[in-house]
Amino acid sequence: MPVLLVLLVVRLVSGGDDDPAADDAPVADLGPTTGQQREDLPVLPVEVPPATPEADANCPALMGSLPLDLLEEPGRMVQSDTPYAAAWGEPPVVLVCGVDAPEGLVPGEGLFTINGVTWFVDQSDPDATVWTAVDRAVYVEVTLPPDLDSAPVTALSGVIAGALPAR
Repeated sequence: MPVLLVLLVVRLVSGGDDDPAADDAPVADLGPTTGQQREDLPVLPVEVPPATPEADANCPALMGSLPLDLLEEPGRMVQSDTPYAAAWGEPPVVLVCGVDAPEGLVPGEGLFTINGVTWFVDQSDPDATVWTAVDRAVYVEVTLPPDLDSAPVTALSGVIAGALPAR
């Protein structure tokens, strides 16, 4: 789809069919597209907690700031009870804004700070690593597949820091 849009824009800017020499002009090779496209990914059901007044006040700013693609993985449609969930790629990276405090959270212990956001990491589930931002106006959870490193969390930290005020 992006290649088609670029070609259409080039065609319009170059004057369309009025320029007979345009047919002989070289066309830029934009390279292959990524393997999976947004429309190829199925809708992902995501469990979310009920929205709280704090989530309703803060999460829209974050959700409106999230990237369409995350580290070259396409965003995908989610099905949830609130609008505060997002996902990218397959296997999915899932973000939920407005979650409860993570179990096992002890203030000041076992926390990591990445790009200005403090994270608690839960690795108790062999099928996922759950990172929870614990220093924002609302808790934000990012669930990663078990074989994925912290790159998505690093990429999302700046967005979270910019969209949500610190506690």
